[in-house]
Order: sequence, then C-alpha cells, then structure tokens
Amino acid sequence: MEYVKLGSTGLDVSPIAIGAMTYGEPERGHPVWSLGEDESRVLIKHALEAGINFFDTANMYSQGSSEEILGRALRDFADRDDVVIATKLRHPMRSGPNGKGLSRKAIMTEIDHSLHRLGTDYVDLYQIHRNDPATPLEETLEALHDLVKAGKVRYLGASSMHAWEFAKALHTQRAHGWARFVSMQDHYNLLAREEEREMLPLCLDEGVGTIVWSPLARGRLARPWHEAKATARGSDDPFADLLYLPHTAEGDRKIVDAVGAVAEARGVKRAQVALAWLRSKPVVAAPLVGASTASQIDDAVASLEITLSGEELARLEQHYTPRHDFQGVSDDRELQRIMAQMPQFTTAS
Repeated sequence: MEYVKLGSTGLDVSPIAIGAMTYGEPERGHPVWSLGEDESRVLIKHALEAGINFFDTANMYSQGSSEEILGRALRDFADRDDVVIATKLRHPMRSGPNGKGLSRKAIMTEIDHSLHRLGTDYVDLYQIHRNDPATPLEETLEALHDLVKAGKVRYLGASSMHAWEFAKALHTQRAHGWARFVSMQDHYNLLAREEEREMLPLCLDEGVGTIVWSPLARGRLARPWHEAKATARGSDDPFADLLYLPHTAEGDRKIVDAVGAVAEARGVKRAQVALAWLRSKPVVAAPLVGASTASQIDDAVASLEITLSGEELARLEQHYTPRHDFQGVSDDRELQRIMAQMPQFTTAS
C-alpha cells in the first residue's frame, strides 16, 4: 500500500478509506443491511491486513454502535498510532434541546461521547456532518479549534455543503488563526459530478483533500444497469432515491454501460474502473468504501493498480447529465424526511 497525504497536511492515509456506516448492530440502525459486530470485525481486520489505515464513521451511524464496533476492532487488531480514525457530528443523537447541531455545547458533549464509544483519547479527523444553519459559524469554528488545542482532535474536516459556505468557513478560520478544515467529504462519482463546478476547484486551490462518499453511486457503478437495486441496501435506501433522480436515468445508463465496457476490455471488475476514475482526480485523497464483503475491499485495493488512459476517461465521462445540485440539503427538510423513516436517535454513550 502506498500512502498519500491528506490535502496539504503531513498526515499519511491509505488511498482507500473504509466507510463504517455499514457496521452497526441492525436493531440500532438499518435492519436490512447493517452488519453486526462479528461480521464487521472480520471485514475491519481484512482491511487492515490489506494495508488500509483510514476508517470513517459518525456518531449517528446505528446510534453510536458503529463507533463502538470500530473502536473495539481497531484496539484488537491495530496499533492506535498506525490508524487514522475519522468521525463526525451534527445530526440528532437524542430528542430534546441540544441533542443535535454544531453549538459549542453540542460539540463539547459529542466529542466526549464519541471518544468513549471509540475507546480512544483522541480522533484523528473530526468532521462536521454538514452545516448547522441554526448556530453562528464563529461559535462552531472556535469550539472545533478548542478541541484541537485540547488534544482531543488532530485535524478538522467538513462535509457536503455549498462551495461559498466552505469558502466562508476557511476564510473565517484563517482570519482568527483557528485550526482549519483540511478535508471535505463530498458526494462525487461518475454519475454525480456537480462538485466539479465549484467545490473541487476550491479544495484544490486551498490544499484541501477530498474524501468521497458514495464513490460507486450506491452500487450503481458496480453492476449492470438493470441490477441497480439488486443488493439488500439498494432495495432499502430511500436516500439513494433522493441522490439519483429519474431525469438523469438515460445518461446514467450510458455511463454504467461504459464502465462495463471498459471493465470487460481490461478484464477487471466494474467497481475497480469506477474507483480508478476517481483516483485520476488529483483532489481526491480517498474514496469511502462501505464494504459488506471481503471481495469488495479486495476490489477497492485492486483499483489502485489501474491507470486509465485518456481515451478511457473520455469514454467514461462523455454521457454525463447535469443533475440537481444536491449539497446535503442544507435546510434539512429532505434530510429530516429521510431520517423520519429510520429508527429514532437516542444517546448511545
């Protein structure tokens, strides 16, 4: 495994990251597709043995169960100093006042809960899980800075938002001398390239590394078009219906077909081609792979050996259809609608 720097930092991360939303007790998260602890540990260990050192979770995943499972596995299978643990906060963890958001109170509370669940005294990358329009930006950024200075957090990251919002945050951090965001976790893949308009050029200019969620478009890029919802998660993922809208279907189908053609010509898996396309983009530090099988981890690692030609890149990109500029739904309306279909959030610490 050849490691890369996360943005302009000195932090070495594997160019494949494991997204741990898949790992969490089913009764506390997604009964159809969450993996319990025994199954999750096998995959986390397999990733470590493959050289992957970068693991991303969030306090909300399976109501904290993801952090608990990941933390125990990494304590058993890895040296804490060798792994990079990323987690996130912002979404509801309990009902009532101050149970969500990015206020100073919430930030100081949730970092301690996450550290307890992860079984560590610091996290390497602490990310805001989208913006919180109900809290002054300066309050959020100063509180995050204080966590860095307290030694509970090594680096700060952000996730899906409008580019102007991220630019404002970076400017505010610079103006106050506060610890800056070093990463942006955004939605980017062959079927969703709207970030190329503003966010990715901004990140490249600011030296911010991107960590890509849904790099395989919820599995759509890993299998033929007619099998788009063939997996357990694909058949039970209302969020995906928000991300991939009907008006882009014809263009999306052509892209999926192109991925299949390139993969067949090379004698490799479709997922390997889609991930290799992301690796051709200098601003991408690592895609988040939510692997539910060991073979998916192996495919992700194998993609690192593929360098696509200019002709192949053009073939993969030519049918792209512009889509709704989804940036995490900053006003929360759609996100709340989706989360209303999920189990109620409760404190898991």
